[in-house]
Amino acid sequence: MFRLFRYLKPYWWQVLVLVAATGFQVYMTLRLPALMAEIINDGIVKEDVGMIWMVGGKMILFAIISAIGALVSSYFSSYVGAKFSQDLRADVFKKIIFYNMTEMKSFSTASLITRTTNDVTQVRQTVTMILSMMLRAPLFCVISFVMAVQTAPDMSWIIAIGVVSILATIILIMSLVIPKFRLFQKLVDKTTLLTRENLTGLRVIRAFNNQKVEKKKFMRTNEELTRLLIYVDRILELQNPFINIIFNGTTLLCAWIGISLLTKDFAYLGNMVAFAQYVGHVMMSFLMLSILFVMIPRANVSAERINEVLKTSSKIHWKKETNGTPDKVPSIEFKNVDFNYPDAEEKVISGVSFVAKAGETTAFVGSTGSGKSTLINLVPRFYETTAGDILVNGISIKEYAQNDLIGRIGYVPQRGILFSGTIKSNIKFGAPRATDAEIKHAAEVAQADGFISRLPEKYNAHISQGGTNVSGGQKQRLSIARAICKKPEIYIFDDSFSALDMKTDAKLREALKPETVGAVVLIVAQRVSTIKDADQIVVLDGGKVVGKGNHFELLNTCSVYQDIVKSQLSDKEFKDEMTLAKTKRKEVKNA
Repeated sequence: MFRLFRYLKPYWWQVLVLVAATGFQVYMTLRLPALMAEIINDGIVKEDVGMIWMVGGKMILFAIISAIGALVSSYFSSYVGAKFSQDLRADVFKKIIFYNMTEMKSFSTASLITRTTNDVTQVRQTVTMILSMMLRAPLFCVISFVMAVQTAPDMSWIIAIGVVSILATIILIMSLVIPKFRLFQKLVDKTTLLTRENLTGLRVIRAFNNQKVEKKKFMRTNEELTRLLIYVDRILELQNPFINIIFNGTTLLCAWIGISLLTKDFAYLGNMVAFAQYVGHVMMSFLMLSILFVMIPRANVSAERINEVLKTSSKIHWKKETNGTPDKVPSIEFKNVDFNYPDAEEKVISGVSFVAKAGETTAFVGSTGSGKSTLINLVPRFYETTAGDILVNGISIKEYAQNDLIGRIGYVPQRGILFSGTIKSNIKFGAPRATDAEIKHAAEVAQADGFISRLPEKYNAHISQGGTNVSGGQKQRLSIARAICKKPEIYIFDDSFSALDMKTDAKLREALKPETVGAVVLIVAQRVSTIKDADQIVVLDGGKVVGKGNHFELLNTCSVYQDIVKSQLSDKEFKDEMTLAKTKRKEVKNA
């Protein structure tokens, strides 16, 4: 955990003020028992009223200074702790937001949420406690012990008994609860995961009437977490009665021994009272330290989890500036590209080569798991190629600065992702300076203007987190509008028309043509009707290219493509397509 203390550097002067305030508080507080002894021995016993008023005034002044020191110390410990967590949380989020897909898969989403929230909060609370107690408690303990021994040396053995008893109690409790802290964080992760999974999959759960199954699954984890919390809390709660017994026992022992000494010398009364107060400070110091001893191991588990995120660096390294001058005419070229996931034996993509030119549409088709989506996700470097190279506008994507490459791409994922805000803010997500006219035009091209215009607030209509208040088709059209509004050089549609009906699909593709003149268009689709008019269709099977050409060329040359087309058409329609393909082939030969 102490590796995270580097986040305290920007607040060094606040920490210094805190330390100074704590020092003043400790000094002034520990002067009070000595002054009390002075009042008793030299004022009350000798009946010197002037002495009592003078020393009493000093006690009031010291108490006020001590209170001010405590206030300043508490304020700055809370302030520094809050700023510490703010900076730490920002760095964790910044690290996560720049992870590529490979790093994201090494942590679950639920775990990353817990690490950014719960773990950071746990560390912040401990840092705040350390700042307020780590200096105060040892100072109180050491100085009180020294002054107690000076005040009543023949009673100092009482402190040793109290300290040993408290240490034994703390060690016993720590040995029982520390091993449970890591398990606790894992169960919190699991609970967050199940909650997120059930909330996002609520429709499916209800559709299959599996509420009871999911409830039982959640209850098992929840009960396990509850049992662990009860166990830890019960053990920790034992600390208070044990400490109270030791504290009260020590106080009683001080009174007993002190009274026996008073029978020999009544002037010992002031020393006995001061000694009892010093013993109380020593005991309270150990009580504060025991709280820290509980919090630090727990926070250390959280800190390790945070450090794990901070130490995980992206395996994709971007250039600070693009090396070379990209061609003005957009293009994408795959050169013998391979890709496989980390620790996977089989390649997902193997030896893929093709060229996608400006003004043309290149479509990718194949069976489920053939590598279509993975292939186009290599273009914006969501994943890094294992072998081969990808050129964008004549330059390898590895030579691009991130902003330069991503700025050229308009990406529409398989699942339409929307963010909380308005329809307008979602459409202009990739083009913050887009005008209202440009936003409306993008929506019209994406066939989204119709349903937007029917909304009371139109483009200012609210979008819930994840777009849960719009349908799948509306979400997909807004995602397409977002890419169009950006006016990119490269459009990537990853099965982005699947939620649209045939009529809307056809209208959208027709409206899209004027927008993509001079741009490279990559489309992954399952429906043949969506890609039938593409200039180039790349057929994938098992991660390899098994066919390349237009619709009619592939019907004549690629059996895999024929099977795909046949599965989507009636027998008569397929025969007509094959006849037309053969006719086209003869026309090409004769020409």
